[in-house]
Amino acid sequence: MRLKDHLNHEQRKQLEKLMPRKKPPSIKRDKPMSRKDWENLMGMNRDTYKRVRGAIRRK
Repeated sequence: MRLKDHLNHEQRKQLEKLMPRKKPPSIKRDKPMSRKDWENLMGMNRDTYKRVRGAIRRK
C-alpha cells in the first residue's frame, strides 16, 4: 500500500503541495525519421559473423 492510502484528505493535500507531479520532457522532432534512419536504429546494416573451421568470419 502507498503512503497516500493511510492519510486523510487534508494530509493528502499538504503532501501534494510539497511534491508536485513531474512530467517527463517531451521529445519533439522537426522532421520524421527516414527509412534509412529506422534501418540504422534497428541494426539492419550491421555485419554478420559466421564460424568457419573454428574461426569467426565476417560475411
